[in-house]
Amino acid sequence: MAKESKQPLVSIVVPVYNAARFMDDTIQTVQNQTYQNWELLLVDDCSSDDSVLIIQKYLKKDKRIKFFMLSENSGAAIARNTGIDNAKGRYLAFLDADDLWVKNKLELQVAFMQEKNAAFSFTGYEFADENGKPNGKKVHVPETITYKQALKNTTIWTSTVMLDTHILEKDTIHMPLIKRGQDTATWWKILKTIDNANGLNEIFSYYRRTAESLSANKLTALKRTWNLYRDIEKLRFISSTYNFSWYLVNAILRRA
Repeated sequence: MAKESKQPLVSIVVPVYNAARFMDDTIQTVQNQTYQNWELLLVDDCSSDDSVLIIQKYLKKDKRIKFFMLSENSGAAIARNTGIDNAKGRYLAFLDADDLWVKNKLELQVAFMQEKNAAFSFTGYEFADENGKPNGKKVHVPETITYKQALKNTTIWTSTVMLDTHILEKDTIHMPLIKRGQDTATWWKILKTIDNANGLNEIFSYYRRTAESLSANKLTALKRTWNLYRDIEKLRFISSTYNFSWYLVNAILRRA
């Protein structure tokens, strides 16, 4: 497929739920990108804090920012799917409402996608504290990852993912309606339809660890992954145990 002469539009999907303390940082991390042909789709999941008020302040000043409100609290999967359905860009990127990007993240990842003619790419990232300060714990990623490899290594972080909607159908990208792990389940679903995803081993995202984060609870994360094997992927007990053992090893190495 020939490269587009004009910068392709990148649609950035952000689910928002009671993220008022992070919203300025989140919106500005997109506005500060060196790559400027983007649309930011913010989907509020019935926040009870000032998230909406902060978003409305930016809507008046930047027409690239689009805002959607769910009529009832529905969870991250429906919020992201709402963004996906309304996205107009060729490339689809995800950003969690408390995460941050380096300034040239979009520019370099779009170039990487075009160079590799990739359907699905992801990058390295670094953990940060609640104030967004990087803590030195970096996650490096492989050049490629297949479905079978991804079952053993959940290294793909949501805020690093970029997808090409000229190659992938939106139905394939839609996230399953489960409370936890819908992003991981989606990467597995996509990887079943392509040979592999392409990894860009550069730190482009900062994963802010907060006390309220679902994935911050290690026991919850373990249970979530096991349930994904059994309930979503329908793996047999032996296969689930095999992949889960590798998942544990890789999770420990990733946080070392």
